[in-house]
Amino acid sequence: MSQSLPEPKMQLRIIPVTPLQQNCSLIWDTATKHAAFVDPGGDVDTLQGALKHFGLTLKRIWLTHGHLDHAGAAAALRERTGVAVEGPHRDDQFWLDQIEESSRRYGIVGGRDVTPDRYLEDGDTLALEGVTFDVSHTPGHTPGHVVIHNKRAKIAFVGDVLFAGSIGRTDFPRGNHEQLIRSITDKLWPLGDDVTFIPGHGPMSTFGNERRTNPFVADRLTGYGGVAKEAADEGEQRTTKRYT
Repeated sequence: MSQSLPEPKMQLRIIPVTPLQQNCSLIWDTATKHAAFVDPGGDVDTLQGALKHFGLTLKRIWLTHGHLDHAGAAAALRERTGVAVEGPHRDDQFWLDQIEESSRRYGIVGGRDVTPDRYLEDGDTLALEGVTFDVSHTPGHTPGHVVIHNKRAKIAFVGDVLFAGSIGRTDFPRGNHEQLIRSITDKLWPLGDDVTFIPGHGPMSTFGNERRTNPFVADRLTGYGGVAKEAADEGEQRTTKRYT
């Protein structure tokens, strides 16, 4: 998937990686051709091929959380390019320390454990060629999950917190369903209904659409914004795809 961001200097491509088809995002400055990967989860040769195809130089590696399909290629990219790894929050280091073990369990080749050069905290900022991205700590799917967003472009890279029509799993070690719902309603919804988000899997959507229709976090279920709460449709929730 390709997209021109409202931020006039920036371009975006989504590159699905690993058999889990994780959405790795490639962002770059159109003038300098300097680029960032968000969640390079695997297939390092494919990712480097994308850089070569567009004539880009990698300058940033950003991770939303520590699961293998989001962070599995970070160590190899750092080794090959010398680019520092930033994120996620330090509470996900235990996941980053078991990428190789998790890769063997899922039959995924090439994933490597990694320790970031910089952990991210709530309220931190990241930058690519003068364009600032804000960081929100959004635990629930994992304890150290972060979301990376740009106000001007009205775009958010949400990892596995939120999907089109679903939310992230919370049955992993140190996952917490109530915490995940709070992360979505307290950290994502206030960014605005018109924010487009790129999830870790599946198609993009907007926060406004998910507030209206998502069977887990629609306003009618959470009471967000003072909306009267209704009981969830358990049948609809059971048939909704949940991602790793």
